[in-house]
Amino acid sequence: MITTAVFDTKPYDRDSLTRASANTDLDWRFLEFRLTRETAPLARGAPAVCVFVNDQVDRPCLETLAAQGVKLVALRCTGYNNVDLAAAKALNLKVTRVPVYSPYAVAEHAVALLLTLNRKVHRAFNRVREMNFSLHGLVGFDLHGKTAGIVGTGKIGRIVAQILRGFGMRVLAFDPFPTPDWAAQQGVEYVDALTLAGLSDVISLHIPLTPETKHLIRRETIDRMKPGAILINVSRGALIDTTALIEALKSGRLGGVALDVYEEEEGIFFEDLSGQVLQDDELARLLTFPNVLITSHQAFLTHEALSDIARTTMDNITALAAGGPFVDGSVLA
Repeated sequence: MITTAVFDTKPYDRDSLTRASANTDLDWRFLEFRLTRETAPLARGAPAVCVFVNDQVDRPCLETLAAQGVKLVALRCTGYNNVDLAAAKALNLKVTRVPVYSPYAVAEHAVALLLTLNRKVHRAFNRVREMNFSLHGLVGFDLHGKTAGIVGTGKIGRIVAQILRGFGMRVLAFDPFPTPDWAAQQGVEYVDALTLAGLSDVISLHIPLTPETKHLIRRETIDRMKPGAILINVSRGALIDTTALIEALKSGRLGGVALDVYEEEEGIFFEDLSGQVLQDDELARLLTFPNVLITSHQAFLTHEALSDIARTTMDNITALAAGGPFVDGSVLA
Protein backbone atom coordinates (compact mmCIF):
# COMPACT_ATOMS: atom_id res chain seq x y z
CA MET A 1 0.00 0.00 0.00
CA ILE A 2 1.46 3.36 -1.09
CA THR A 3 0.15 6.24 1.03
CA THR A 4 0.05 9.76 -0.39
CA ALA A 5 -0.91 12.85 1.60
CA VAL A 6 -3.00 15.01 -0.73
CA PHE A 7 -3.01 18.64 0.39
CA ASP A 8 -5.52 21.37 -0.50
CA THR A 9 -8.04 18.74 -1.55
CA LYS A 10 -11.33 19.68 -3.17
CA PRO A 11 -14.23 17.31 -3.99
CA TYR A 12 -13.21 17.08 -7.64
CA ASP A 13 -9.68 16.04 -6.58
CA ARG A 14 -11.08 13.23 -4.43
CA ASP A 15 -13.32 12.01 -7.24
CA SER A 16 -10.71 12.07 -10.01
CA LEU A 17 -7.88 10.55 -7.94
CA THR A 18 -10.13 7.86 -6.49
CA ARG A 19 -11.41 6.88 -9.93
CA ALA A 20 -7.92 6.83 -11.43
CA SER A 21 -6.54 4.59 -8.68
CA ALA A 22 -9.32 2.02 -8.65
CA ASN A 23 -7.90 -1.49 -8.53
CA THR A 24 -4.45 -0.24 -7.45
CA ASP A 25 -2.63 -0.33 -4.11
CA LEU A 26 -2.60 3.48 -3.78
CA ASP A 27 -3.97 4.95 -0.56
CA TRP A 28 -4.94 8.62 -0.52
CA ARG A 29 -4.85 10.66 2.68
CA PHE A 30 -7.01 13.61 1.67
CA LEU A 31 -6.33 16.86 3.56
CA GLU A 32 -8.42 19.97 2.92
CA PHE A 33 -5.83 22.53 4.02
CA ARG A 34 -2.79 23.75 2.10
CA LEU A 35 0.73 22.41 2.53
CA THR A 36 2.96 24.78 4.48
CA ARG A 37 5.84 24.40 6.90
CA GLU A 38 3.26 24.25 9.70
CA THR A 39 1.11 21.54 8.10
CA ALA A 40 3.96 19.45 6.66
CA PRO A 41 4.27 17.24 9.79
CA LEU A 42 0.86 15.76 8.90
CA ALA A 43 2.54 13.95 6.00
CA ARG A 44 4.28 11.64 8.47
CA GLY A 45 4.17 8.04 7.31
CA ALA A 46 3.42 8.93 3.68
CA PRO A 47 6.29 8.45 1.21
CA ALA A 48 4.64 10.93 -1.17
CA VAL A 49 2.71 14.18 -0.97
CA CYS A 50 0.47 15.59 -3.68
CA VAL A 51 0.24 19.39 -3.94
CA PHE A 52 -1.39 22.11 -6.02
CA VAL A 53 -0.59 25.64 -7.19
CA ASN A 54 -1.13 27.49 -3.90
CA ASP A 55 0.71 25.11 -1.58
CA GLN A 56 3.84 26.71 -0.08
CA VAL A 57 6.56 24.24 -0.94
CA ASP A 58 9.52 26.34 0.17
CA ARG A 59 12.75 25.19 1.81
CA PRO A 60 11.41 25.04 5.40
CA CYS A 61 8.42 23.03 4.20
CA LEU A 62 10.63 20.65 2.21
CA GLU A 63 12.98 20.18 5.15
CA THR A 64 10.04 19.20 7.32
CA LEU A 65 8.73 16.81 4.66
CA ALA A 66 12.13 15.16 4.32
CA ALA A 67 12.28 14.74 8.10
CA GLN A 68 8.92 12.93 7.96
CA GLY A 69 10.31 10.43 5.44
CA VAL A 70 8.67 11.88 2.34
CA LYS A 71 10.46 10.94 -0.88
CA LEU A 72 8.25 12.46 -3.58
CA VAL A 73 6.45 15.77 -4.05
CA ALA A 74 3.93 15.20 -6.86
CA LEU A 75 2.36 18.35 -8.26
CA ARG A 76 -1.09 17.84 -9.76
CA CYS A 77 -0.53 20.84 -12.03
CA THR A 78 1.89 22.07 -14.67
CA GLY A 79 3.31 25.19 -13.01
CA TYR A 80 5.91 24.81 -10.29
CA ASN A 81 6.93 28.34 -9.32
CA ASN A 82 5.71 27.61 -5.76
CA VAL A 83 8.35 24.89 -5.26
CA ASP A 84 11.96 25.50 -4.21
CA LEU A 85 13.56 23.05 -6.63
CA ALA A 86 17.11 23.76 -5.46
CA ALA A 87 16.15 22.86 -1.91
CA ALA A 88 14.38 19.72 -3.10
CA LYS A 89 17.50 18.56 -4.94
CA ALA A 90 19.69 19.26 -1.91
CA LEU A 91 17.32 17.23 0.27
CA ASN A 92 17.19 14.38 -2.28
CA LEU A 93 13.45 14.85 -2.73
CA LYS A 94 12.00 13.89 -6.10
CA VAL A 95 9.61 16.48 -7.55
CA THR A 96 7.25 15.72 -10.41
CA ARG A 97 4.51 17.64 -12.17
CA VAL A 98 1.84 17.04 -14.77
CA PRO A 99 3.66 18.19 -17.92
CA VAL A 100 0.54 18.16 -20.05
CA TYR A 101 -3.18 17.66 -19.62
CA SER A 102 -6.04 18.48 -21.92
CA PRO A 103 -4.80 21.76 -23.43
CA TYR A 104 -8.28 22.23 -24.87
CA ALA A 105 -9.65 22.82 -21.37
CA VAL A 106 -7.55 25.94 -20.77
CA ALA A 107 -7.67 27.16 -24.36
CA GLU A 108 -11.45 26.90 -24.58
CA HIS A 109 -11.83 28.71 -21.25
CA ALA A 110 -9.70 31.58 -22.56
CA VAL A 111 -12.00 31.93 -25.54
CA ALA A 112 -15.08 31.61 -23.31
CA LEU A 113 -13.77 34.50 -21.21
CA LEU A 114 -13.21 36.59 -24.33
CA LEU A 115 -16.69 35.95 -25.70
CA THR A 116 -18.36 36.52 -22.34
CA LEU A 117 -16.50 39.77 -21.68
CA ASN A 118 -16.91 41.16 -25.18
CA ARG A 119 -20.63 40.41 -25.52
CA LYS A 120 -21.37 41.17 -21.85
CA VAL A 121 -23.00 37.77 -21.39
CA HIS A 122 -22.40 37.80 -17.63
CA ARG A 123 -24.07 41.17 -17.24
CA ALA A 124 -26.98 40.20 -19.50
CA PHE A 125 -27.52 37.00 -17.51
CA ASN A 126 -27.81 38.91 -14.25
CA ARG A 127 -30.16 41.49 -15.80
CA VAL A 128 -32.57 38.96 -17.22
CA ARG A 129 -32.79 37.10 -13.92
CA GLU A 130 -33.98 40.40 -12.41
CA MET A 131 -36.51 40.82 -15.26
CA ASN A 132 -34.47 43.63 -16.80
CA PHE A 133 -34.55 43.03 -20.55
CA SER A 134 -32.89 46.28 -21.56
CA LEU A 135 -29.97 46.06 -23.98
CA HIS A 136 -28.44 49.36 -22.92
CA GLY A 137 -24.71 49.03 -22.26
CA LEU A 138 -24.42 45.53 -23.75
CA VAL A 139 -22.87 46.44 -27.11
CA GLY A 140 -19.84 44.36 -28.07
CA PHE A 141 -17.85 44.03 -31.29
CA ASP A 142 -17.38 41.40 -33.98
CA LEU A 143 -14.30 39.29 -33.48
CA HIS A 144 -14.31 38.58 -37.21
CA GLY A 145 -11.80 40.81 -38.92
CA LYS A 146 -10.11 41.92 -35.71
CA THR A 147 -6.54 41.09 -34.66
CA ALA A 148 -5.62 38.74 -31.83
CA GLY A 149 -2.17 38.53 -30.28
CA ILE A 150 -1.08 35.23 -28.74
CA VAL A 151 1.85 35.52 -26.34
CA GLY A 152 3.31 32.03 -26.10
CA THR A 153 2.61 29.32 -28.66
CA GLY A 154 2.90 26.15 -26.66
CA LYS A 155 0.09 23.61 -26.82
CA ILE A 156 -2.50 25.91 -25.25
CA GLY A 157 -1.51 29.05 -27.12
CA ARG A 158 -1.63 27.22 -30.45
CA ILE A 159 -5.13 25.93 -29.78
CA VAL A 160 -6.36 29.41 -28.84
CA ALA A 161 -4.82 30.77 -32.03
CA GLN A 162 -6.56 28.10 -34.10
CA ILE A 163 -9.93 28.76 -32.48
CA LEU A 164 -9.63 32.51 -33.08
CA ARG A 165 -8.60 31.91 -36.69
CA GLY A 166 -11.85 30.00 -36.94
CA PHE A 167 -13.68 33.19 -35.98
CA GLY A 168 -12.01 34.92 -38.91
CA MET A 169 -9.53 36.88 -36.83
CA ARG A 170 -6.05 37.83 -37.93
CA VAL A 171 -3.75 36.12 -35.42
CA LEU A 172 -0.32 37.42 -34.50
CA ALA A 173 1.99 35.46 -32.22
CA PHE A 174 5.12 36.05 -30.19
CA ASP A 175 7.31 33.31 -28.78
CA PRO A 176 11.08 33.21 -28.25
CA PHE A 177 10.95 29.69 -29.67
CA PRO A 178 8.53 29.92 -32.63
CA THR A 179 7.09 27.01 -34.56
CA PRO A 180 7.04 28.39 -38.11
CA ASP A 181 5.66 25.26 -39.79
CA TRP A 182 2.58 25.32 -37.56
CA ALA A 183 2.16 29.07 -38.10
CA ALA A 184 2.33 28.73 -41.86
CA GLN A 185 -0.22 25.92 -41.82
CA GLN A 186 -2.65 27.85 -39.59
CA GLY A 187 -2.22 31.28 -41.15
CA VAL A 188 -0.64 32.72 -37.98
CA GLU A 189 1.99 35.46 -38.23
CA TYR A 190 4.96 35.57 -35.84
CA VAL A 191 5.95 39.13 -34.98
CA ASP A 192 8.02 40.84 -32.29
CA ALA A 193 6.39 41.66 -28.96
CA LEU A 194 6.03 45.41 -29.61
CA THR A 195 4.34 44.85 -32.97
CA LEU A 196 1.93 42.39 -31.39
CA ALA A 197 1.09 44.82 -28.60
CA GLY A 198 0.49 47.71 -30.95
CA LEU A 199 -1.72 45.89 -33.46
CA SER A 200 -3.79 43.49 -31.36
CA ASP A 201 -7.40 44.11 -30.40
CA VAL A 202 -7.18 41.08 -28.11
CA ILE A 203 -4.04 39.84 -26.31
CA SER A 204 -4.03 36.41 -24.67
CA LEU A 205 -1.20 35.24 -22.41
CA HIS A 206 0.00 31.62 -22.56
CA ILE A 207 3.46 31.59 -21.01
CA PRO A 208 4.93 30.19 -17.77
CA LEU A 209 5.85 32.36 -14.81
CA THR A 210 9.62 32.78 -14.52
CA PRO A 211 11.79 35.55 -13.08
CA GLU A 212 11.98 36.94 -16.63
CA THR A 213 8.22 36.93 -17.24
CA LYS A 214 7.06 38.22 -13.85
CA HIS A 215 5.10 41.45 -14.44
CA LEU A 216 5.54 41.10 -18.18
CA ILE A 217 2.38 43.18 -18.35
CA ARG A 218 3.20 46.40 -16.54
CA ARG A 219 2.79 50.13 -17.12
CA GLU A 220 5.40 50.28 -19.89
CA THR A 221 4.01 47.32 -21.82
CA ILE A 222 0.39 48.41 -21.37
CA ASP A 223 1.35 51.80 -22.84
CA ARG A 224 2.52 49.95 -25.95
CA MET A 225 -0.83 48.22 -26.41
CA LYS A 226 -3.47 49.33 -28.85
CA PRO A 227 -5.91 51.63 -27.01
CA GLY A 228 -9.06 49.74 -26.02
CA ALA A 229 -7.46 46.29 -26.29
CA ILE A 230 -8.83 43.35 -24.32
CA LEU A 231 -6.34 41.40 -22.19
CA ILE A 232 -6.87 37.72 -21.34
CA ASN A 233 -4.79 35.78 -18.78
CA VAL A 234 -5.35 32.09 -18.05
CA SER A 235 -1.69 31.35 -17.31
CA ARG A 236 -0.18 32.75 -14.10
CA GLY A 237 -1.38 35.75 -12.13
CA ALA A 238 2.03 37.34 -11.58
CA LEU A 239 2.50 37.83 -15.31
CA ILE A 240 0.49 41.00 -14.71
CA ASP A 241 1.33 43.90 -12.39
CA THR A 242 -2.06 44.37 -10.76
CA THR A 243 -1.40 47.97 -9.70
CA ALA A 244 -0.55 48.95 -13.27
CA LEU A 245 -3.57 47.02 -14.54
CA ILE A 246 -5.91 48.97 -12.27
CA GLU A 247 -4.38 52.26 -13.40
CA ALA A 248 -4.91 51.29 -17.04
CA LEU A 249 -8.54 50.36 -16.38
CA LYS A 250 -9.22 53.59 -14.51
CA SER A 251 -7.78 55.67 -17.35
CA GLY A 252 -9.68 53.74 -20.02
CA ARG A 253 -6.44 52.59 -21.65
CA LEU A 254 -7.70 48.99 -21.75
CA GLY A 255 -11.05 48.02 -23.18
CA GLY A 256 -11.46 45.04 -20.90
CA VAL A 257 -9.67 42.40 -18.87
CA ALA A 258 -10.56 38.74 -18.33
CA LEU A 259 -8.58 36.83 -15.70
CA ASP A 260 -8.65 33.24 -14.53
CA VAL A 261 -5.58 33.86 -12.37
CA TYR A 262 -4.45 36.58 -9.98
CA GLU A 263 -1.01 37.26 -8.55
CA GLU A 264 -2.19 37.19 -4.93
CA GLU A 265 -4.79 34.45 -5.29
CA GLU A 266 -3.40 32.24 -2.53
CA GLY A 267 -5.97 31.88 0.24
CA ILE A 268 -8.70 33.41 -1.94
CA PHE A 269 -9.17 31.37 -5.10
CA PHE A 270 -10.60 27.87 -4.57
CA GLU A 271 -12.20 29.03 -1.28
CA ASP A 272 -15.78 30.00 -0.38
CA LEU A 273 -15.48 33.49 1.07
CA SER A 274 -19.12 34.45 0.63
CA GLY A 275 -20.35 36.40 3.62
CA GLN A 276 -16.84 37.58 4.46
CA VAL A 277 -15.06 40.86 3.84
CA LEU A 278 -12.51 40.49 1.04
CA GLN A 279 -9.18 41.53 2.54
CA ASP A 280 -7.36 41.99 -0.78
CA ASP A 281 -7.92 45.63 -1.74
CA GLU A 282 -6.62 45.31 -5.31
CA LEU A 283 -8.80 42.32 -6.11
CA ALA A 284 -11.76 44.13 -4.56
CA ARG A 285 -11.01 47.12 -6.80
CA LEU A 286 -10.79 44.93 -9.89
CA LEU A 287 -14.20 43.47 -9.12
CA THR A 288 -15.75 46.96 -9.28
CA PHE A 289 -14.95 47.49 -12.97
CA PRO A 290 -17.78 46.64 -15.37
CA ASN A 291 -15.26 45.62 -18.04
CA VAL A 292 -13.41 43.11 -15.85
CA LEU A 293 -14.34 39.43 -15.74
CA ILE A 294 -12.68 37.13 -13.20
CA THR A 295 -13.00 33.40 -12.69
CA SER A 296 -11.18 31.64 -9.87
CA HIS A 297 -8.53 29.54 -11.62
CA GLN A 298 -11.01 27.14 -13.18
CA ALA A 299 -9.65 26.93 -16.72
CA PHE A 300 -8.35 23.41 -16.05
CA LEU A 301 -11.66 22.20 -14.65
CA THR A 302 -13.01 19.73 -17.18
CA HIS A 303 -13.60 16.00 -16.79
CA GLU A 304 -10.93 15.28 -19.40
CA ALA A 305 -8.28 17.48 -17.79
CA LEU A 306 -8.97 16.15 -14.29
CA SER A 307 -8.66 12.59 -15.58
CA ASP A 308 -5.34 13.40 -17.27
CA ILE A 309 -4.02 15.06 -14.10
CA ALA A 310 -5.08 12.19 -11.85
CA ARG A 311 -3.64 9.55 -14.16
CA THR A 312 -0.24 11.25 -14.47
CA THR A 313 -0.08 11.91 -10.72
CA MET A 314 -0.96 8.29 -9.97
CA ASP A 315 1.63 6.98 -12.44
CA ASN A 316 4.38 9.09 -10.89
CA ILE A 317 3.54 7.92 -7.37
CA THR A 318 3.49 4.33 -8.55
CA ALA A 319 6.87 4.89 -10.24
CA LEU A 320 8.33 5.98 -6.90
CA ALA A 321 7.60 2.58 -5.39
CA ALA A 322 8.76 0.75 -8.50
CA GLY A 323 11.98 2.73 -8.83
CA GLY A 324 10.84 4.41 -12.05
CA PRO A 325 10.44 5.34 -14.75
CA PHE A 326 8.45 8.50 -14.09
CA VAL A 327 6.10 9.98 -16.68
CA ASP A 328 8.10 11.49 -19.52
CA GLY A 329 8.71 15.20 -18.99
CA SER A 330 7.35 15.25 -15.45
CA VAL A 331 10.54 15.19 -13.36
CA LEU A 332 11.63 18.60 -12.04
CA ALA A 333 14.11 17.51 -9.35
